[in-house]
Amino acid sequence: MASVCRTFRLGAVTALALVLASGMVLAQSSERVRFAAGNDNAAVEAEVTGDAYRDYVLGAAAGQTMAVSLITDGTAYFNILPPGSDGAAIFVGSNDGMDASVELPDTGDYTIRVYLMGNDKDSGQTVPFTLSMTIM
Repeated sequence: MASVCRTFRLGAVTALALVLASGMVLAQSSERVRFAAGNDNAAVEAEVTGDAYRDYVLGAAAGQTMAVSLITDGTAYFNILPPGSDGAAIFVGSNDGMDASVELPDTGDYTIRVYLMGNDKDSGQTVPFTLSMTIM
């Protein structure tokens, strides 16, 4: 009987861990960016909290240039991830700054990931930002 109880508790703990992990994944945000007819740029105003991040997805062709600018009062940064990336970035804002101009190596969907670092991330702060994106 003790073995059954231990097995049940282990199963319950595993199920709880899976629910919590899936909740963390669901806390992330992804949005496809569409330019208005005749425009090559768009801007979004949003916020990011703690260790969550917000993804903005844009389709582009190899050889085009993507320009991105982030305006924030907190420790928000952005990375540019190429099509099919597992998290590896072609631009890392925490190293390279708040403005990017990158010639795109491949055709496909690029992801601009906005995230927090430092005390804002660690303390779960909510930081507003404006993100401007252009494809030329």
